[in-house]
Amino acid sequence: MIQAAAVFIGASDSGQCLLDARMANRHGLIAGATGTGKTVTLQNLAEGFSRIGVPVFLADVKGDLSGLAAAGRPHPKIEARVKQLGLENFQFRANPAVFWDLFGVKGHNIRTTISDMGPLLLTSLLELNDTQSGVLYSCFKIADDNGLLLLDLKDLRAMLQWMAGNARQLQAEYGNISAASIGAIQRKLLILEEQGAENFFNEPAVKLDDLISTDFSGNGVVNVFDASTVIHQSPRLYACFLLWLLAELFENLAEVGDADRPKLVLFFDEAHLIFDDAPEALLDKIEQVVRLIRSKGIGVYFISQNPMDIPQAILGQLGMKIQHALRAFTPRDQKAVKAAASSFRQNPNINTEQLITELGVGEALVSVLDAAGRPTPVEHVYIKPPESRIGPLTDSERSEYLSRSPYRGRYDTVIDRESAYEILKQKAEQQAQTAAENNARAKAGSRHSTRQTPVEALITSTARSIGSQIGRQIVRGILGSLFGRR
Repeated sequence: MIQAAAVFIGASDSGQCLLDARMANRHGLIAGATGTGKTVTLQNLAEGFSRIGVPVFLADVKGDLSGLAAAGRPHPKIEARVKQLGLENFQFRANPAVFWDLFGVKGHNIRTTISDMGPLLLTSLLELNDTQSGVLYSCFKIADDNGLLLLDLKDLRAMLQWMAGNARQLQAEYGNISAASIGAIQRKLLILEEQGAENFFNEPAVKLDDLISTDFSGNGVVNVFDASTVIHQSPRLYACFLLWLLAELFENLAEVGDADRPKLVLFFDEAHLIFDDAPEALLDKIEQVVRLIRSKGIGVYFISQNPMDIPQAILGQLGMKIQHALRAFTPRDQKAVKAAASSFRQNPNINTEQLITELGVGEALVSVLDAAGRPTPVEHVYIKPPESRIGPLTDSERSEYLSRSPYRGRYDTVIDRESAYEILKQKAEQQAQTAAENNARAKAGSRHSTRQTPVEALITSTARSIGSQIGRQIVRGILGSLFGRR
């Protein structure tokens, strides 16, 4: 009988393979070559967590995990695996699900602001060099010092444009601001906008509580983030979004200590995109967040073809490892096989390195943490098939789910209301009127100076550029800025 606070992964010759929910916030890895069953394993784990009341957030990069919201269908292979594992209570059933999409097409819009994303992640997103990164940090610092909020790409461009026009006045306090660097950043922002990023950088921002919910039966809601479009248009935006979400959870959730199950689990597919070409400063922050976020009751599960895609400092923090088949056709493949085999606690009855290349579809080498937090010896496990549908929903089915969503209408429309930006616009108009009056006095013989200070010019120029937007308190988090929280 499966324990109430455990996720059933599958079974081996030694018995059932269970993931103890008390250890599920120690993170995990699902790895294997294309077509070996990683997606089905992810789906099985997601619905397993949902059954024990743990909400799930997962990235659907191929568009086929939406089937979690529908009951599965009979299939000879599923029936054979159910019989093989001796699953008496197996039944096809759906999971409570909410769909999200950066572009608002296949799910509710999920957004944040430029200020919340912060310069560190934006540096990675825009692939800036050190000089350009320094200019971007100066941009955020100037905005913070003057209480100016950066909500969307247009706001950021306006700030950069003002900095270029006032570089000499700003140099003493903020250092050299190169016009060439600003031009390069502006061009990369235009490319990012063409890739659809303006849909992401806006408000209303998603509320974390809406990602951490259960249904009326106590099942954890599965949040399916459709990444099938963004991962092709802008894989770096996909990676930065996932890191932003991780940082938001870390910074805003309270410590929970050792709980009987996680508060939320995250599944990050195509994990190599998060780490490829990431600057060292960002990798250090990711490692720090992954190490500390488990105390907030968050479990993070990376899915990748090759375990070598994950930096060693982070790989060592992943308590659960599910390794599907790897191929050993090239020297790099052979190195990956050796690395994957050596990462397990060895089982004297299994030749781990050899078996990795011989595993069939739906089979994996698995090691979890026992009740004392120690890795169990590796086992050859036959993965349990999901009870939900393997494969995507139809467009009409997805539309029906969206129409019945509890968040219908909450995130679908960009909000435009009175804000700090409108106040700045009013100030700019007042300053323009004052300047006109001063000019009139000067013509009449007055010696009063009409020259604007840099800050006054900033307010005027920026207010004209941003117009009416939503104001939010400026907050910098662990991934947001090196200036610390404000």
